[in-house]
Amino acid sequence: MNTGTTRRLRSLDVCSGAGGLALGLEQAGFDPVLLLDNRDVACRTLRANRPSWKVLETNLLDFDPCEHTETYDVDLLSAGLPRVKATAAVARRDSEAELELLRATMLLLYGVQPRALLVENVPDLVTKPDYAPLRSFVAEELSHLGYRHAWFVVNAADFGVPQIRRQGILVAFKGDLLDSFVVPTPTTLPHRTVGEALLDSMSAGGWAEAPRWAAQADQPAPTLVGGSWERGGADLGPTGSKRAWARMGVDGATVADAVPGPDFRWAPESGRTSMMPLTVAQAAILQGFPPSWRIEGRKTAMYRQVGHASPPPVGRALGAAVMAALQA
Repeated sequence: MNTGTTRRLRSLDVCSGAGGLALGLEQAGFDPVLLLDNRDVACRTLRANRPSWKVLETNLLDFDPCEHTETYDVDLLSAGLPRVKATAAVARRDSEAELELLRATMLLLYGVQPRALLVENVPDLVTKPDYAPLRSFVAEELSHLGYRHAWFVVNAADFGVPQIRRQGILVAFKGDLLDSFVVPTPTTLPHRTVGEALLDSMSAGGWAEAPRWAAQADQPAPTLVGGSWERGGADLGPTGSKRAWARMGVDGATVADAVPGPDFRWAPESGRTSMMPLTVAQAAILQGFPPSWRIEGRKTAMYRQVGHASPPPVGRALGAAVMAALQA
């Protein structure tokens, strides 16, 4: 029974990365008792922004909740898992690291017994036939443990993020709480554009042409892609994304150290040398991070964290919907 009061709830966040999902959930009323990630630089980012958070640097596959009893019976287990590939579902079930993490998240339910589960991943996990074996595995595990679940897809642009970023979402609740869950509806239509989001940033170095550039950047960003941690430098995504950035006069093949200065001559028709790349801080804005959120590490590692992050405004919307169901 809802008494009209809202109390803060407890969560466990795994594969936390730069903290985008955890930050959004915090804004929705969830306080993490523990966050874990296997990358030192991501853990440093989490600690730099929330010194009060308990952050554990470990692989999810090695995590034993028996050693962290504060995680028992939390209200929510949240996971921003690395992107599961379709080949993991149909060809290499036992060897794909991403699949192993999804399976580990399901198995973690046995030890933690949260009231609710929230997993964010690729939209294809929800919609494509290639992923049917994974969805079946998830359904069997959740049913065995007494959870009812739902899959759906959200677009970050619908929640104020100036980026077209479709996310596949899994929610599950113990008992009949799923009946009280309502999928978040769009809050920001029309969508925010890159120009709107970055005009102040592009002007910060004294670049007088920033308003003209912003007028041309009149659409949301294509999906930011973090890329592989093992190879390559930082860029804004595959060839199609780079072409979309070029139409906005942005060089998507690299990441800048600083915003344009007063002497920068913007002539996108002349090619990359006359376009400006985005900075890591600007990429973070396009992911919906607040300007105060610090990303630790060197430039490429910083961009990797931002590109792989779950946008905080989406986490907040999802968290509010989960919170409402738990307190119904």
